[in-house]
Amino acid sequence: MDTILIYCDGAAKGNPGRGGWGALVATDTRVVELGGREDHTTNNRMELTAAIEALTCVQTFCTESKNKIVVHTDSSYVINGITKWVRGWEHKGWVTAAKQPVLNKDLWVALVAARDACTTCGAEIVWQYVAGHVGIAGNERVDTIASDLAEKKYVELFDGARDTYTVDITNLSAGNPTSPQQSRGSAGQEVAAKSASKSHSRAKAYSYISKVDGTIQTHKTWAECEQRVKGKMARFKKATSPDEERAIIAEFSH
Repeated sequence: MDTILIYCDGAAKGNPGRGGWGALVATDTRVVELGGREDHTTNNRMELTAAIEALTCVQTFCTESKNKIVVHTDSSYVINGITKWVRGWEHKGWVTAAKQPVLNKDLWVALVAARDACTTCGAEIVWQYVAGHVGIAGNERVDTIASDLAEKKYVELFDGARDTYTVDITNLSAGNPTSPQQSRGSAGQEVAAKSASKSHSRAKAYSYISKVDGTIQTHKTWAECEQRVKGKMARFKKATSPDEERAIIAEFSH
């Protein structure tokens, strides 16, 4: 079984604002870089678009059906959505547990279709979380494509032989924590995961998100959040950035 590597990322300047997406698809012999932009969009829409375009690209130039496709992304929103949430959304008619319309339904439908087109012909897809902005070369490259296109900068996209491609797309060791979607690995992986968890715990909070009796609220301080959840059946998490806040809200909404 041949392995096809995908890296994909999205960016939005203002969120919503100017956006871009970047992806690369690598077979054993070829690498294709992809990218695009929109004038008014969100980070999550660009993340989804990158994954859709990458899987669509796989269908156009890969003739071997028995492939293993490894999709690397730093978006928990994409991974959780395609591996956990979409089945429930489809069953409920594309509404959340809170009876609200699913955000970005058009792109989720397109991603499901792209995934199914690959798996129907026998391919296996693995969704691999990678940490963003920690030096993982493949992720850094697609982040650059997405960010530069969002800023309307010229980006020369590679399409050629893999042995001439200068980005080290097989190395995931640069500070990459173990994903919650993966089974427990080596002792080194567990140490990296614990280190990442401690770093997140110490990181300055952007906001706190709580869910009580099906209602989600955001709080600027832990004291506000604690007052709401204390003594109740509740869910709550700290977000360290606007993107993480949106991802937690999406997680609590499904």
